[in-house]
Amino acid sequence: MSHPSSSHGSHGSHGPSQPGQPLVVLLTAPDASTARVIARDLVGRHLAACVNLVPGATSIYRWEGAVEETGEVLMVAKTCRARLAELEAALLELHPYDVPEFVALEPAHVEARYRAWLEQETTAQ
Repeated sequence: MSHPSSSHGSHGSHGPSQPGQPLVVLLTAPDASTARVIARDLVGRHLAACVNLVPGATSIYRWEGAVEETGEVLMVAKTCRARLAELEAALLELHPYDVPEFVALEPAHVEARYRAWLEQETTAQ
């Protein structure tokens, strides 16, 4: 039987339910200026430590019964589990899409110094 409050074991990383667990969140925006506004807001509020803007993505998806193809900017946000709900709420507030992409992934490994920086930058201010 596992005990969540137990300090046994030597995994050296937070479990998936830990508030400091690093996450990578995939988002898209319709254009570079929208992506930049959203990214700067998320980083400014300490909801993400960093957001990479990757222009030139093409999304092919089904919307209202038709297959669509749209140029977008892929946004890759690095955050921690404790800030995920606030990051999602901010995205819904800022984003022009009715259904913005918001997919959070847990990385298998995060380098220790990067992880410490990420946790510091996403601490609520």
